[in-house]
Amino acid sequence: MSDHGQGSSRWFDDEAGPVVRPYAMTRGRTTSAAQHRLDLIAVVVAEPHADDAEDDPSLSPEHVDIVGLCRDTPQSVAELAAGLDLPVGVVRVLVGDLVDAEFVHVNRPVPPAELPDESILRDVINGLRAL
Repeated sequence: MSDHGQGSSRWFDDEAGPVVRPYAMTRGRTTSAAQHRLDLIAVVVAEPHADDAEDDPSLSPEHVDIVGLCRDTPQSVAELAAGLDLPVGVVRVLVGDLVDAEFVHVNRPVPPAELPDESILRDVINGLRAL
């Protein structure tokens, strides 16, 4: 029988150690100021000075992990969630914190509705050929 009581066993995993609930990582927050910009395909890019993330005491280990993953290759929110094995909602809040702290910025793909229509592109190409 283990040392910890029945009530605390749900907070402990024999192989992984203490279990940290997702809301603990975000200090109970479910949104951030940048929440509306962070869909699954939004690409998170580390800022050039992001090497300082490890030295910032206000950042959690998960914040530092996100910066580390984005340092070499920009990552989508979905890729970060999968790579860190965290819920997407948690990753959105943590990325929002990092955007506010200027450790990362977010590039959003152009929505399909804002891309030029194919017929317009054909007309432009035909017009250029006519010159």
